[in-house]
Amino acid sequence: MTQRTIAALVAVPLLLALFAVAVFTPLPYATYAPGLTVDVLGTTEDDGKGSGDGETETEETGEVEIIQVDGHEVYRDEGQLRMTTVFVSLPGAEKTLPELIGAWFDEDRAVYPYDAVHDEDETVEESRRTGAIDMVSSQDQAVAVALEELGYQVTPAVMAAYIEKDTPAQGVLEVGDLFLRVNGTAVSTPDQMAELVAATPEGDPVEIDLLRDGEKRTVMLLPEQVDGQARVGVTLGTGYRFPFEVSVNIDAQIGGPSAGLMFSLAIYDALTPGALTGGKSVAGTGTISADGEVGPIGGIQQKIAGARRDGADLFLVPEDNCADALGAEAGDMRLVRATTMHEARLAIEAYAEDPDAKLPSCED
Repeated sequence: MTQRTIAALVAVPLLLALFAVAVFTPLPYATYAPGLTVDVLGTTEDDGKGSGDGETETEETGEVEIIQVDGHEVYRDEGQLRMTTVFVSLPGAEKTLPELIGAWFDEDRAVYPYDAVHDEDETVEESRRTGAIDMVSSQDQAVAVALEELGYQVTPAVMAAYIEKDTPAQGVLEVGDLFLRVNGTAVSTPDQMAELVAATPEGDPVEIDLLRDGEKRTVMLLPEQVDGQARVGVTLGTGYRFPFEVSVNIDAQIGGPSAGLMFSLAIYDALTPGALTGGKSVAGTGTISADGEVGPIGGIQQKIAGARRDGADLFLVPEDNCADALGAEAGDMRLVRATTMHEARLAIEAYAEDPDAKLPSCED
C-alpha cells in the first residue's frame, strides 16, 4: 500500500467528520419567516374563558368575534383588517448551516445574527412572557386610541399586564384588572402601586380594590418576601378606564406589540356604521402609542410576504420601516405609509372610495 493510498484512507474519514460537524453544529444566527395573518374583524375559536356579558358567539361554529364590545352598538360589515405576524426562531434554537442556507436563498425569509434578535441568556419562557405583556398593553392602547378617534375620553389606570405562576396573585388577580387602591391608598401609576405592595410588613395581607369587567372588587393577598420586599407576582402596566367595555380576543400564542395599529382600526370599524375598508382586504403592522403614533416593528419584509400570500389588497407600513419595506416583494398589493392611526384611517377610507386614489407612500 502506497503512502498516497494510506493518506487518502486517513483523510477521507477526517473530511467526512469535518463535514458532519459543519452541517450539524448550531451557528449563532436566527431566522425570520412569514407568519400567519389574522382578520381582526373576524372570529376566533372560543377558549371557554369568555370576555364579558357582551361576548358574541356564532352558533354554527362555536367561535367568538375577535373584537368584543359591551355597552355600545357594534357594526359587523364586509372587508378585512389583517394583523400580520412573523415566525422567529426561538431563543436557544441556533440554526445549522443547511437551515441557514435554505433561509438565505428564500427571498421571503431572513437571517440575522443571533444577538440581534435575542438576548444572550434569554429563555423561551422569558420570550413568551415579554410577548404576552406587550400584547396586552398594545390591546389596551389600541382601544384607547380608537375611542379617542371617535371623540370619547379615556382615563389611564394601573393594569395587571401579566400574572406569574406559583405566586400569591395566581388565581386571584387576572390580566386586565385595573387597580384602584392598595390598603386604602388610591394608586395612579405602576411604580406607586409597586412601592405600596413592597412596603407591606412581613406577614400582613395586602388589600387591593380593583375593577374587573366593569365591576368593582376587593381582594386580599398575602405577599411573599423576595429580597426583603413583599411581592404578589403581578407585572404592572398602564391600562385605561373606558366608557364601555371593549376587548380583543386573540390567540394567546401570538405575542408582541406590533398589532396595535390594526387593533385600533378594527375597533374603530366595529364601532362605526359601514365598512371602513369598503369590502377590501387591508393588512398592516405597527405599534401604537397613546397619542396614536405608529411605531416601527421587526420583520417587515416577512409580514409583507405573509399579507401578499393571503391576498391582501393594501398594506400599512410604519414610516420608520419604509426603507426595508421597499425591498420586499409586494406583488399587486399597495404599500401605504402609516404615520398615525388617524392618517391610516383616512388612507383606508380614500382607498375604499377609489382604489386608484393617491395615498401616502414609502416612496414619497
